[in-house]
Amino acid sequence: MIHGKKVAVVMPAYNAEQTLERTVRELPEIVDIKILVDDSSSDRTAALSKALGVQTFIHDANYGYGRNQQTCYREALAAGADIVVMVHPDYQYEPSLVSAMASMVASGVYDVVLGSRILGGGALKGGMPLYKYVANRLLTGFQNVFLRAKLSEYHTGFRAFSKELLQTLPLLENSDDFIFDNQMLAQSLMFKFRIGEISCPTKYFEEASSINFRRSVKYGLGVLKTTAGYVAHRMGMVDLPIFDATGRKVTLKYYSEIPRTSAVV
Repeated sequence: MIHGKKVAVVMPAYNAEQTLERTVRELPEIVDIKILVDDSSSDRTAALSKALGVQTFIHDANYGYGRNQQTCYREALAAGADIVVMVHPDYQYEPSLVSAMASMVASGVYDVVLGSRILGGGALKGGMPLYKYVANRLLTGFQNVFLRAKLSEYHTGFRAFSKELLQTLPLLENSDDFIFDNQMLAQSLMFKFRIGEISCPTKYFEEASSINFRRSVKYGLGVLKTTAGYVAHRMGMVDLPIFDATGRKVTLKYYSEIPRTSAVV
């Protein structure tokens, strides 16, 4: 715990067997709850997760990265977490920084904390492909202008959230694909949640997960669409459920209160 707040780490996983153990072993002792959601992997990710003592939930099909996160946050809230940190189990980010990120949320100063690969200038040194770095900078600059923010990047997968934020955002309106991450930050800004950042080194290597060029282009187009929707909704031109605080679907707060007797979701 930090300041009496229970800390959960959630790991959205797909074929992460080769890197999972290193990630889990380096999580700090302040973590009270460890949850992994396996998106119907074809390897031994789920079995290894259970052997490492991690609460493991298995999707009955490959639903996608966004849906995986929905399950992660729902189960963390159901387990009583006050602060939830998403750590990719591919060992691309630094697990030891969970303490710092959770502390920033526990202090009450921030509702969201991002582990930025751009702050400190370590992205390219860590092996980020040049085309991804350039796209990251262009898309981030674009969104800072139209979302009226000053973040160093919107595309990191290392994030810490307060319980209140997770219970408020209409996350069930979001995509099941990778654009879920960007939609979540746009929602956080729309609803005036406070976002902080911390410098985080990144590691690109063969076993680390990374979307290919085609999926990267699809993600980039999704960022443009999310930004356009944000601006249109803010100006009252359209009414989008993704930016509606009440949502058209029930929130994760509702789902987190439903008793579950099976680890299969």
